[in-house]
Amino acid sequence: MKTTEAASARFGFRKNVQKSSLIAGAALFIVGVLGFIPGVTENYGALAFAGHGSEAMLLGVFQVSVVHNLIHLLSGIAGVLMSRRPLPARNFLIGAGVSYMVLWTLGQFLAQDSPVNILPVNGADNWLHLILGMALIGCGVAFSRDAPARLRESRA
Repeated sequence: MKTTEAASARFGFRKNVQKSSLIAGAALFIVGVLGFIPGVTENYGALAFAGHGSEAMLLGVFQVSVVHNLIHLLSGIAGVLMSRRPLPARNFLIGAGVSYMVLWTLGQFLAQDSPVNILPVNGADNWLHLILGMALIGCGVAFSRDAPARLRESRA
């Protein structure tokens, strides 16, 4: 059975949790790339390395910085790589979802001009973090709710 699962993974037969991780990872990677493209990112000349002072706006809506874009790129790569197997895919979805929920919480209570705030976020970012966090956690739980034992077997 393990050989069949491994062959299925190689030939593109993925479980929903893996597909979700792949889609989320690819989307995060694309967002990270778009953050470095002038025109897609307005005020590109005002793109700061880190901090709330960056005035660059992805799609004219989401405040970004170099660090912010790099985090999207790296988490996207992680999502794509972890989509190869069900258990890491689930862990990525839930872990990334929790991370976005933490960002949303910080965005609610941390002053945007605080020196502690190394990621530029605005109201649109905060709403996106909330929705994305809930969606990622939901996918991670829903697509693997009946499969913890099966997921552990697929690691071999």
